[in-house]
Amino acid sequence: MQFGRCYEEFEVGALYKHWPGRTITEYDDTLFCMLTMNHNPLHIDANYTENTRFKQRLVAGPLIFSIALGMSVADVSGNAIANLEFENVKHLGPTFHGDTIYAETSVLDKKLTNSNSDVGIVTVETIAYNQRGETILSFKRRVMIPSKAYYEEQQRPWEEKMAEARKRAAGTEL
Repeated sequence: MQFGRCYEEFEVGALYKHWPGRTITEYDDTLFCMLTMNHNPLHIDANYTENTRFKQRLVAGPLIFSIALGMSVADVSGNAIANLEFENVKHLGPTFHGDTIYAETSVLDKKLTNSNSDVGIVTVETIAYNQRGETILSFKRRVMIPSKAYYEEQQRPWEEKMAEARKRAAGTEL
């Protein structure tokens, strides 16, 4: 199974549907809010939210962004050198505890860098939606991606190190 892509493997117009989806639990949201010190009562106070527009707690938007981004890593940035830019992050609909998030990413553009022909910049847009098919989030990002040759060159020392470790382990008794 492939994790990430090299520059040559991206095609403008390609669509990657990320799998599996992720059901957001109350625990996920509460822990995220506590870890990030987001104490907005819309996320943590059920009594307070009974008198708000949605009558229930909303999942924190940055959590949805983080999950959608994470869902795309295996298809988009698993081999990335760096995420260069995020833009146009749009929260388009509410997410509630128990909703399941799905995401898909479209390749918008790709170009080799001027300074290094072994590295390219890929621009993608990720859309997240819930189990009802409602779009809840979108964002674009630019990712620095290695060419296949550069990636293989960078992986070689790690592969050699692991081969040596396996060789040593095979020679030891448990």
